[in-house]
Amino acid sequence: MAKSKSRAAYMISSVAEQYQIHPQTLRLYEREGLLKPSRSDGNTRLYTDEDLERLEVILHLTRDLGVNLAGVEIILNMRQKMGEMQAQIQEFISTLNRELAARSRLAEPAAERNWLVPVVNARPPAANNRRNR
Repeated sequence: MAKSKSRAAYMISSVAEQYQIHPQTLRLYEREGLLKPSRSDGNTRLYTDEDLERLEVILHLTRDLGVNLAGVEIILNMRQKMGEMQAQIQEFISTLNRELAARSRLAEPAAERNWLVPVVNARPPAANNRRNR
């Protein structure tokens, strides 16, 4: 069985101290579905770096912008959906670019077959006029 890559995880007390919030506030955020920390074998909450980034967004919204928890939930859901949509758009653009490149490679030989006269070392008309004077 392959081991999963080890990630740093922080206990609730250290997170609460670091962000100057009460541990009950973190538990409230979890109850409201805003944070989803993993659990240890002993059922201790463990916060990853991703959880801390999300907590920073929550704290910015509540402390600095005065958004209530219902608003925070809506904003976080919208951010997630926007991220998913951005990924879909990037995939669509990649697919479109691959299709266009494939079609342009197929179209070039067909265009050459339609030439009436092969063009070799063509000069602009002004250069031909100067030479003939």
